[in-house]
Amino acid sequence: MPTPDFITEIRAAAGHQLLWLPGVSAVVLDDEGRVLLGQRADNREWCVISGIPDPGEQPADCAVREVYEETGVRCVPERIALIRSGSRIEYPNGDRCQFMDVTFRCRAVGGEARVNDDESLDVGWFAVDALPSMRERQLFRIKQALADEPTWFATTL
Repeated sequence: MPTPDFITEIRAAAGHQLLWLPGVSAVVLDDEGRVLLGQRADNREWCVISGIPDPGEQPADCAVREVYEETGVRCVPERIALIRSGSRIEYPNGDRCQFMDVTFRCRAVGGEARVNDDESLDVGWFAVDALPSMRERQLFRIKQALADEPTWFATTL
């Protein structure tokens, strides 16, 4: 994902120090129960669609915006599948961050899946039993979105 302007401005003042950032992910399902995935241009990995909310933007609105911007698919959020803090990330330029991710289960309502920006190499619909190779945290998001369970969250209590 390209770095939003407001993060670039924070980085100008904060340097490479650890930033705690909001993030959203969208597990988008179509009428056939397939999952919408994008293959990221930066690391070539298949992932659910994700992004950073703009200041003041509601997380659900961000999920809808990111899905459309990256894939051309229109969706509506149905529920929050999980909330969790991710591990710390250090980028090649030395920037460090950690995301608080809110993952939404979404339903596709229009558009046609396509590479819609320069963040993705490929975009497609995948049957749940035929997903491409993905990191465990991506598979966990999909699993929780498909589960008929309350919102998942971790606790250390």
